[in-house]
Amino acid sequence: MPSTIRRAIIPAAGLGSRLLPATKAVPKEMLIVGDRPVIEHTVREVIESGITDITIVISGGKSMIQEHFRPNPALVAQLRADGKDGYADAVREIGELSRLGHITYLDQHGPYGNGTPVLNAYRHLDEAALVIWPDDVFVSGIPRAQQLITAYEKTNAPVLALMPMDPVDSHRYGVPVVKEDLGEGSLRITGLVEKPKPDQAPSNYAAIGGYVITPGIVDELREATRRWHENPVGEIYLTDAINRYAAGRAVYGQVIDGTWYDTGNPLAYISAQLAFGLAHPEYGPALRKLVPAAEQ
Repeated sequence: MPSTIRRAIIPAAGLGSRLLPATKAVPKEMLIVGDRPVIEHTVREVIESGITDITIVISGGKSMIQEHFRPNPALVAQLRADGKDGYADAVREIGELSRLGHITYLDQHGPYGNGTPVLNAYRHLDEAALVIWPDDVFVSGIPRAQQLITAYEKTNAPVLALMPMDPVDSHRYGVPVVKEDLGEGSLRITGLVEKPKPDQAPSNYAAIGGYVITPGIVDELREATRRWHENPVGEIYLTDAINRYAAGRAVYGQVIDGTWYDTGNPLAYISAQLAFGLAHPEYGPALRKLVPAAEQ
């Protein structure tokens, strides 16, 4: 059965300041997790979930992302001529992702804030779409994106990806206000509180980098941007638009079944690398031999 959601927006215009100096010349989305750049994990996830149109919103200095996904038949031919068929197949297959996902690129324009790339990409749409940040990598039997799409199909309303959270970590996340637990990880929510203190957190869930947005939320982004141009103060946040929408209409959270790896700061990035390395069938056994030596 074809997916009810065909389009995904991947905002990739950020500076990656928390990972400097590694991101001074290399986009944070192109840092390797396991055996591929983090944004490739995201692109594969949404394609595996039935998405047929991907818009990657970029900024200056991000041309490496486009080069990574661009088909390179000359390189493939050279590798085959050299007898390196395995490498040739890998390069060809990455280029094929661009066709399967119909990847297009859009330069970010407008006020600062994570709502702006969403509005840029949504300008000519009038349907629900996925928004997936390429800082996060999920390992799960069912892709995170597919779990969000399934939740949307049940609710016909905006959906946020959630994960259980230790209350002491609430200052790091947007925390949903839960109105009703509907079972099977589905929660009716009435808004998000950004980075509350542990004793002020409205629930034990964290909103992480995945959404299904609808035209109504985009209308809220448009209105916020209009007000910003009248009084250019602050930034345009997707969370603010969701909160305004949720004040009078249904919004849901879906607790994602899987393991979440954040790659947006050095410790999280190293942790993701270690987890993927240990899970790798070839590299894992060798790494396990190194861990005891590193602890001495």
